[in-house]
Amino acid sequence: MQNFAFLIHPLDTSYIYSKFPWLRPLPDRLIEKAFTFVPPLKISHITGIKSPYAEAEGWFVACPLTARQMVTLPEPFVLKRIIQAAKKAEALGAKIVGLGAFTSVVGDAGVSIARHLSIPVTTGNSYTVATALEGTKLAAEKMGIDIREAEVLVVGANGSIGSACARLLAREVKYLTLASRNSWQLERLARQILKESGLAVRLAADLHQALRRADVIITVTGSASPIIEPEDLKSGAVVCDVARPRDVSVRVARERDDVLVIEGGVVQVPGNVDFHFNFGFPPGTAYACMAETMILALEGRYENFTLGRDISVEKIQEISRLAEKHGFRLAGLRSFERALSEEEVQAIRRRAG
Repeated sequence: MQNFAFLIHPLDTSYIYSKFPWLRPLPDRLIEKAFTFVPPLKISHITGIKSPYAEAEGWFVACPLTARQMVTLPEPFVLKRIIQAAKKAEALGAKIVGLGAFTSVVGDAGVSIARHLSIPVTTGNSYTVATALEGTKLAAEKMGIDIREAEVLVVGANGSIGSACARLLAREVKYLTLASRNSWQLERLARQILKESGLAVRLAADLHQALRRADVIITVTGSASPIIEPEDLKSGAVVCDVARPRDVSVRVARERDDVLVIEGGVVQVPGNVDFHFNFGFPPGTAYACMAETMILALEGRYENFTLGRDISVEKIQEISRLAEKHGFRLAGLRSFERALSEEEVQAIRRRAG
């Protein structure tokens, strides 16, 4: 039996209240402060993962810091807490540990964390890129958009996932715009893309203008709050939101029934998997970053696979091949934590005109 662990953390205090409801009367900031002293927690034992070639089990281990704390508290303190959680996974017997949500964003994207452990680490970002692109292309096709001719925008293009998405998209599309807060890094990425693919990309001077012009958007920033509002999107647009916490405001779901917003990187896990923990997905499905850790365990590839800010195209292709081998696949289209039917997608397309 192969095994693994995956680190999670509460995106905000509502996740803490759902597990400890008696804390609800207390103020959010007091709860956050108190949980900086809480040790890592084993959340659940994951069972039933079975491919045609191997079986695996694992654990969810929580680092009790919210997304806001991950980006506002001193980086050395946050890294120390993540390493403590990873060592908890190690003590449980995990042979590889995956970094979830902001645990893969803080610092140098897992490199420093790996140095403090005797088991390998992966961020899961290679498979996240692969499934985000697959889902985006499927959604665009269903909306009648030829992605090769569309105005495509990557928001958060300087991040490890965003830059990899941009580099791969540049091989297929004619019109690509990149947006990020760091213009110097963005210019460097643009030069890299020109060298690799021959495509001259645009750099967004104004994010909101770029959003309103785009037909297809992939967004994956490290923002702790939404950055895309209903007024930012053109009718008929497709948005793949890979970020957690999400980049797209829930107002979009309420006010814009003419745009298709999908969650990036949601996959079907082979076997009769039971996570023994409800993170809002239908039975048998998981984030792609979680799935990458499972795939490596099933394959017996106990190695540092995806680390750092630079994700190689070769790693993305390799994990895609291993995912197919072990029976992982895209779990349809999901929007704001629920599955979308074909009829719903076609209704959005009709309303977009």
